Amino acid sequence: MTENLPPRSRLVHDAVRAAGIGGEIVVLPDAASTAPLAAAALGVEVGAIANSLVFFSDGAPLLVMTSGAHRVDTAALAERLGRGKIQRATPEQVREATGQAIGGVAPTGHPAPLTTVVDEALAAYPEIWAAGGTPHTVFPLTFDDLVRLTGGTVLKVD
Repeated sequence: MTENLPPRSRLVHDAVRAAGIGGEIVVLPDAASTAPLAAAALGVEVGAIANSLVFFSDGAPLLVMTSGAHRVDTAALAERLGRGKIQRATPEQVREATGQAIGGVAPTGHPAPLTTVVDEALAAYPEIWAAGGTPHTVFPLTFDDLVRLTGGTVLKVD
């Protein structure tokens, strides 16, 4: 029931539905702004959390959907992508690029599509969970759904 969702999560819900993905957005009682917090709240392995990290590279935002069990090796990822230096976005840049706050960035529902990389390690999980537009919202999907939803390039990120 989308009327109970925060406005940002309703945008994510609509984008997820438009992509033909059926997972419902879950509102958590406590913020799950990190992969370990989200995993604990959901009772899943931290690796099954699709952590949304926003970076800047070559003057544009880059969304990296990484397994919660990984840290992004920005130098290696830049080399794999054939890009210049990849730097962490500021909170202001994250909000401008996604319309969402750090800790709640969803893989979709942004003002404009973002170039996206999807961590190949997420393929190991039959179900993964991503933020739903706020630190209190998450939703389930499959690896293939995440790749299709984001139009992402699948790569090793760690």
